[in-house]
Amino acid sequence: MSAAQWIVLKFGGTSVSTKARWATIGKLANSRLAEGGCVLIVVSAVSGVTDQLKALIEAEPAARAELAQRLVEQHRAFAAELGVDAAILAEVEAELDECLSSPHAAARAFPWQARVFALGELWSSRLGAAFLTASGTTTEWLDARTQLSAQALPNQGDWARHLSTTCQVQHAPALAEQLAQAGRSQITQGFIARNLSGETVLLGRGGSDTSAACFGTLLGASRVEIWTDVPGMFSANPRRVPQARLLRHLDYDEAQEIATTGAKVLHPRCLGPVREGGVPLWIKDTQRPDLEGTCIDASGGDGPLSVKAISHRIGVTLVSMESIGMWQQVGFLADVFDYFRRHGLSVDLIGSAETNVTVSLDPSENLLSADTLEALCADLARVCRVKVIAPCAAITLVGRGMRRMLHRLSEVLAEFGEQRVHLVSQSSNNLNLTFVVDESIAEALLPRLHEHLIRARVMAVDDARLFGPSWEALSAPEDVTLPLPWWQRERDKLLQIAAEQGPAYVYHLDSVRNQARRLQQIEPVDRWFYAIKANDHPQLLQALVAQGFGLECVSAAEVAHVQRHCADLDAARIMFTPNFAPRDEYRQALAADVMVTVDALHALAQWGEDFAGAQIALRVDLGPGRGHHDKVRTGGSASKFGLAPSELAQAQELARKVGAKVVGLHAHLGSGILDPQHWAEVYAQLAALGERFVDLRWLDIGGGLGVPGQGERELDLDLVAAGLAKVKALYPQWALHMEPGRYLVADAGVLLTRVTQTKLKHGVRFVGVDAGMNALLRPALYDAVHPIANLTRLDEPATETVTVVGPICESGDVLGRERRLPASVEGDIIAIAQAGAYGAVMANRYNRRPLIAEVLL
Repeated sequence: MSAAQWIVLKFGGTSVSTKARWATIGKLANSRLAEGGCVLIVVSAVSGVTDQLKALIEAEPAARAELAQRLVEQHRAFAAELGVDAAILAEVEAELDECLSSPHAAARAFPWQARVFALGELWSSRLGAAFLTASGTTTEWLDARTQLSAQALPNQGDWARHLSTTCQVQHAPALAEQLAQAGRSQITQGFIARNLSGETVLLGRGGSDTSAACFGTLLGASRVEIWTDVPGMFSANPRRVPQARLLRHLDYDEAQEIATTGAKVLHPRCLGPVREGGVPLWIKDTQRPDLEGTCIDASGGDGPLSVKAISHRIGVTLVSMESIGMWQQVGFLADVFDYFRRHGLSVDLIGSAETNVTVSLDPSENLLSADTLEALCADLARVCRVKVIAPCAAITLVGRGMRRMLHRLSEVLAEFGEQRVHLVSQSSNNLNLTFVVDESIAEALLPRLHEHLIRARVMAVDDARLFGPSWEALSAPEDVTLPLPWWQRERDKLLQIAAEQGPAYVYHLDSVRNQARRLQQIEPVDRWFYAIKANDHPQLLQALVAQGFGLECVSAAEVAHVQRHCADLDAARIMFTPNFAPRDEYRQALAADVMVTVDALHALAQWGEDFAGAQIALRVDLGPGRGHHDKVRTGGSASKFGLAPSELAQAQELARKVGAKVVGLHAHLGSGILDPQHWAEVYAQLAALGERFVDLRWLDIGGGLGVPGQGERELDLDLVAAGLAKVKALYPQWALHMEPGRYLVADAGVLLTRVTQTKLKHGVRFVGVDAGMNALLRPALYDAVHPIANLTRLDEPATETVTVVGPICESGDVLGRERRLPASVEGDIIAIAQAGAYGAVMANRYNRRPLIAEVLL
């Protein structure tokens, strides 16, 4: 029988802890046996047993017998539950007795500890062999220590040699043949091996994964399957980032980096053996065996450049060493790192300057106690000044070709720019970029960073070869189905419009009304305004006015447009919020009796007589801007919008001098914000400033409500409302206004355009369409990402990775990069979604191309 017909299945503690789980193991083993080969099952100890063994080891000798008896009774009871004879456990119980009576027990010698810890896997594998055999799948028991031989590494301490060692393995066809003849189904232990002296040793944390990988290489297995309680590896910790995406396919190196930098699903040590043996490794969910899981093999790096995951580790300690003496000093670093070696500490990240070296110590790989750290610092103080920075967290972006993606990480870097970053490290293998920050902020950063990666298309989540569903989608009840976007439901109408009109924007008024109704459920908001710069189509304005919205304008021309098409709209429901507008526009707005907002001292100081007797609002810049791109952030020292809080007193005095009353304060810090707490924070800051204004009647906290792109979580309006309600309870005296724009209309519009040509150049496949940045400027201006679909072939599978471009003579005329689409041909209709905002209003006639038609359904 060929060794390549072996399949190795590994099951963790929770997967071997109940009879039902063992029945699942039996079904899985039988399904693999049905493929015609052999199966080796690798098991961990029953859940909780390793912790009990640890407690036994740490207990005083007199207390160990009682703890040991509990373990014996627990496994005998489990044998009864499984319906097998407890006599099969006699050898393990005898080994336990030997350990308790061993002369090494009192000193807790490391070899003795390894023998005790190994009992958990010996128990579970004995039980499993008996249960599977009794269930009809004859399964032979194999002692892993007869096959896995551990080898000590240089500079490895006694603890590591016995409790966290490694195995060097290579394919052994003779062993594969020998085991196959002994039985097609076999079970063995994870976590344990034997050293060259014949002692039992452990493979350390995650050792069962490593055991499975070693056996996979020894047997030349067709694959190793790691069965866990999660569906696979994800693009972030799904319990912290619900929108994290399943990673369908990784190469060995990427998986190694993700595991090393914080992912808990897989131990990094297990990847070395399968990489060397060329054995694919699958991660599967025991509770949902039909889910695809994650496949790790040599071909996983195929496909577009993409950040695959963002991982993090907490409990990181930084040691900063500074001395002018290290500059051009031969051997200085050798002396410094020798101190780390003497104290048994492994260095993880390194950052260096001419007079400073800073390193990180990862607690998962170090025996890092306060005493050890103190002793290290005392030694280092002989040659340099030492500073310890802790506790820290290391946040790591992982993806092949990281350096080629740096230019697309501006939003991620901007997010870190607002934080205290202690160390930045870009790996020499071009696979990761790590930021070390204060531990207290790490978990809050992860969801925002994940959103930035998706929004900037640095994480290519729409490539189905690499990414699967989100954790949120996988966790949703099976009977919950999301409705199709309106433009998919109206596909036939859209194809007809495209045939008659050519390139066209199409708007769905019901979608606008639905969004308006959703916002109006946020009870703390007293008045809503629609920012018409997002889309000023008359029928959209009329629909929103009918819905009870006021209209916010940023130019006198927009005010005139509103008055022309919404003639019955009360002037009090029109807001004029200009920026660096000329004096005449302020005069026109004041004459129209609309609410005028002032965001610079110049207007009041130089044109004061125009504001005599007027009621005005002041726009305040509350600090760092927020949003999906630096060009939509409207707060901070570099922003041209708003008054600094320190200027409010002067603005108030200028208004008093000309007889104007400040009745409103306004703040808007950016667009595309998906953090539901943002508006409550703005509200609280604005309200705190409002107490100095005696005539104040309302506060406007702006808009900027984010429209989620593919893979991003939807803005939770209930959380927005809850946050606002808390602030309003403190400041009930002022009305609350909000002024969304894109949130109301983005999803209500699509741009229809026709394929003109296709081209394959240097491996990049281009799909050209007849509407480019002249029609939709957002991708070129903001690096905005819009969903793109081939409407003609909507039901066909996406088989090609393409870049969608327009006909404009500019390199920036790109509507979407690295998108997965069906094979497109000339004449196909392409739909670009989320185009209802900042589409037609920003269109232009560059290259003398005509403006795009607008159609309402």
